[in-house]
Amino acid sequence: MSVKSTIYKILRVWNDVDAVKKGRAGKRIGRRTAGKAAGKAIRKLFK
Repeated sequence: MSVKSTIYKILRVWNDVDAVKKGRAGKRIGRRTAGKAAGKAIRKLFK
């Protein structure tokens, strides 16, 4: 695992914790699932 991917994983967890503290976890989860779904759809289009 590269240093860059490790840093990104740490920051993702950090941002999740921050969202929970500020009460914005639902928004964050929704955006993440929407992003994953969009990525899958785009992948299917260009496959």
